[in-house]
Amino acid sequence: MADRGPTITVGASSSRCRPDDPLPVAIVMPTLNEAAGIVAALRRLRRDFPDCELVVVDGGSCDATATLAAGYARVLHSPPGRAVQMNVGAANTTAPVLWFVHADCRIDPQALVQLRAALADPSVVGGGLTLRFDRRSVGLDYLAWSSTKRARHLHQIFGDQAMFVRRDTFEALGGCPEIAIMEDLELSRRLARRGRLAVLPATSTASSRRLVEHGTWSMIAFMQVLKACYFLGVAPEQLARRYRAGPPWKRGSKRTERRQQGLATARPPIELTRPVPARTDRAAVPEEAR
Repeated sequence: MADRGPTITVGASSSRCRPDDPLPVAIVMPTLNEAAGIVAALRRLRRDFPDCELVVVDGGSCDATATLAAGYARVLHSPPGRAVQMNVGAANTTAPVLWFVHADCRIDPQALVQLRAALADPSVVGGGLTLRFDRRSVGLDYLAWSSTKRARHLHQIFGDQAMFVRRDTFEALGGCPEIAIMEDLELSRRLARRGRLAVLPATSTASSRRLVEHGTWSMIAFMQVLKACYFLGVAPEQLARRYRAGPPWKRGSKRTERRQQGLATARPPIELTRPVPARTDRAAVPEEAR
């Protein structure tokens, strides 16, 4: 498939994106039990993107996520489910651009400039950032590279790439499809039918913890299997149950147990630019392996 993504020129100017009249952007962050890292994440967003709306949509955390977030963002509450939370956030913001950012991702400060430059082209309906991880390994480097290539050429953008979209296009599509899994894949596929998707040079640095816990190459294979099952019509609810359980060939293995025990005493992740906040463990594994 030909690459339909536009070439992004950082700092490009246009009549829609003048320094004195920037395109308004709303950052929507779905959360669930993110107390360990939510303050650091929101502080960075406030510092780096002070002119953006910032909304946290909590899906029923049983920790102090909502309370902590209230000091830095407007906090909304919704039933759990990332797609539901994204739609609630979109419905309660006003900016013409929606930018969905995960609590455990660190966003390059240059991303907003590039996002606005990309959207100066009216044919661009949305896009995402270049993926990287907070650790380095052959498997993680390959996954980051292949995920960015996939987004650029196959127009499949996942949540850890900080997807952005024009509000009018988002609303015309009926919002994010409220399915149990692969909601970001399905949304990006629908967006690609409406216009161009831009993959920006700016990075979204995602947590690699769950990938490392289960084994990076194992997770790459597992998520490709789940994605194939989704394309073949397997019910998202069934896929979500498998997703939460992790790779079936790794469950209960001694090697996996040793890896998880090792992570508890391992050295901190490699710092690529700035520290990444720790994240409360969740049952799901990262989307970027898809």
